[in-house]
Amino acid sequence: MTETAGLTRPAAGAQTPPDGTAVCIFAVCHAQTAPDLDGLTGHPGGGPVRTLAAGPLTLIAQSVSAADFAPEACAERFSDPAALESCARAHHAVIAAVARGGPVVPLPLATLYLGPERATAAVAGRADRLLALLERLCHRAEWGLKVYPVRSTPPAADPPGPDSAPAADTGRAYLDRLRNRQQERERQHETAWRTAEHVYAALARQAAAARRLRPQDPALTGGSRRQVLNAALLLDHDREREFRDTVAALARDPAVAAHARIEVTGPWVPYSFARLDDEEQERPADAP
Repeated sequence: MTETAGLTRPAAGAQTPPDGTAVCIFAVCHAQTAPDLDGLTGHPGGGPVRTLAAGPLTLIAQSVSAADFAPEACAERFSDPAALESCARAHHAVIAAVARGGPVVPLPLATLYLGPERATAAVAGRADRLLALLERLCHRAEWGLKVYPVRSTPPAADPPGPDSAPAADTGRAYLDRLRNRQQERERQHETAWRTAEHVYAALARQAAAARRLRPQDPALTGGSRRQVLNAALLLDHDREREFRDTVAALARDPAVAAHARIEVTGPWVPYSFARLDDEEQERPADAP
């Protein structure tokens, strides 16, 4: 078996259940939460989305074809971006619907068990940690923070005049201009990075937790500029207005606007703060 977010799923060569099905777990929530599962289809071809009781916890589950979600089949299917996106959207749709009724711990895509008993046993073994995590996420949501550099346009080179320098001097001047432009780009990037750190520190102070994420590839986001900061913030619901006001104030600050563009997204299901196997320590941006 392989470890997945503190739980398990079948590894290559695991025995297939006699009926050819496996249990896919989308999320875990409090037992007293009554999730509305009406209209949720889950993964195409699977059974109805349902709940499984696990003591003080409830699992959101669906029976799926074990062959369709075997490691080899997943590797082949998820190598197709369209198929991966479709599966991820189906997975997220169930989690987002359950999250409207209360805090949830979302599980990774294709978290599978060979039967409901194995699923509930795995969750029961982590009940204390899961309950603590659900308590932490209660009345909170995730917000995304992205900061992009704002670069000034380099001055155009003056055209050569009638008294142009000899070829050797012209070559040196050209190299000097290249070097100066490179130094200016580096200076602008450093300034944008420091500005992003200032923005992150100001917003992280309003959050229950904050963490840096890997900058996203512009090819995946549809943008043309690389991020100098990509972060996630765990924010109390009742601090949303204060948070938005702070974002607006930072965006209006000339010292920020001249060097960085702020983009905030959310609220989202707190995926970045709901991982049982995450050992990374979260702390405010200005903590030592």
